[in-house]
Amino acid sequence: MIRRIFSLLIILIILAAVAVAVWGPAYVERSLNPVTAPAQGWPVSPQALALHDRLVIGDLHSDALLWDRDLLDPVGRGHTDIPRLRQGNVAVQVFTTVTKSPRGQNYSQNSADAPDNITPLFIGQLRPTHSWFSLKERALAQAAALNRIAEQAPEEVALIRSASDLQNLIEARRQGAKTLGALLGMEGAHPLEGNPDNLRVLYSAGFRLVGLTHFFDNELGGSLHGMGGQDSGLSDFGRQVVREAQERRMIIDLAHASPQMVRDVLAMPGTHPIISHTGIQSHCNTPRNLPDDLIRAIAAKGGLIGIGFWSEVVCGDTPADIAQAIAAAVALVGEDRVALGSDWDGSVGVPFDAAHLSALTQALMDAGLSETQIAKIMGENMMRYLAETL
Repeated sequence: MIRRIFSLLIILIILAAVAVAVWGPAYVERSLNPVTAPAQGWPVSPQALALHDRLVIGDLHSDALLWDRDLLDPVGRGHTDIPRLRQGNVAVQVFTTVTKSPRGQNYSQNSADAPDNITPLFIGQLRPTHSWFSLKERALAQAAALNRIAEQAPEEVALIRSASDLQNLIEARRQGAKTLGALLGMEGAHPLEGNPDNLRVLYSAGFRLVGLTHFFDNELGGSLHGMGGQDSGLSDFGRQVVREAQERRMIIDLAHASPQMVRDVLAMPGTHPIISHTGIQSHCNTPRNLPDDLIRAIAAKGGLIGIGFWSEVVCGDTPADIAQAIAAAVALVGEDRVALGSDWDGSVGVPFDAAHLSALTQALMDAGLSETQIAKIMGENMMRYLAETL
């Protein structure tokens, strides 16, 4: 009898573990990445649809690789997959790798020593065991997933590692191809694990964008949301990483960087960083948005300002709210320095998924932007910057 009970308990434990692995991560993703569109969707005119179909569209930030699902398959959760990006006419998507997120994450102050949210997620997703407790291996596991997709379906996804890769993609799309260009980035450079040699390892794996910090201070310096405060700048290691990334023609991303880190990077010769996903503080005064003078300084050095799609950066949850934030960015830095930085699948709610991106084209038209301005913001500025930088 005892043996039978013990066997039953073992079976129940195994079934519970399987249930967590199969349904748990999907439940978490669905709850953290809602789409807040009305049931009938956002109205889009034939004129907006026609313009949208003519655009070369790019987006600077998606965290879809975190969720360990086959991006080639359409799913009923989250914001992006390859079919939905294709339906939304997206030409180039930056996919970033999230490797650490502090428990109780907030926009004000987070400790690097707080329990990590990503560890149980990776274990629950049954990612490779070597990635469970190594930030570098977590980044490489996500990179490997994107590489497998590109190898499996080259007509659907092409990795962008150089300006020539980008040129080939744009030319193929002009000839009628619907291939998505995928550029790999890291959300915070803590996967380097304090070792500059790991930048070479990650570059070899396809990484071309380096976000220096995320929600906590790391070896490179201060986060906008860390314990070191607004004056915690770039460390000596951070300066070394920025220099070596520049030599490799990698993009430096200052999203989540502290104000002093932004100043320190901008003061280094030859830097022209971006801020991949943000809002404009004078338009939406929240702790997530950097002061306007730093946004202007990034643009003045030749960088891009990627406007996010979620309420904490645009102070609203409709396409019109995003369009107003974009208009504020244009007023602040000019139409040549503004791009899209959705933060799709980044544990945020957004008003539309990738398939329904035309709702933003409609909102930009409604906000009074010209077709030329819309074309620049929706992708031309990003393509120009990538061609100049990679």
